[in-house]
Amino acid sequence: MARKRNKPIFIWVSEEEYALMEEKMRLFGTDNMSSYLRKMAIDGMVIKLDLPEIKEMNALLGRCNGNFNQIAKRINSTNRVYDADIEEMKRELDDIWNKVNGILLKLSKI
Repeated sequence: MARKRNKPIFIWVSEEEYALMEEKMRLFGTDNMSSYLRKMAIDGMVIKLDLPEIKEMNALLGRCNGNFNQIAKRINSTNRVYDADIEEMKRELDDIWNKVNGILLKLSKI
């Protein structure tokens, strides 16, 4: 089977440069030097996003989904919609949109 990548590139680095590359790889979360250097050579940068807001937003979406399902069941069984349910859904959706906007703002600064 032929190699997909068949053009080798060799570079010489000092101990300090090598240690710095290893440290940057560790911070990025990879141990594959070839992939890391190829990505850096082609794209000029490696971005690793660590946005806890996304995890929080996913949790909010899950709770919102659960609440919507409970409200839908209650509506189906009683044929009534309660103002408190609507207000709770609006609050949860506003919370989610605030998180989304915060994430988009952070991403726009990259």
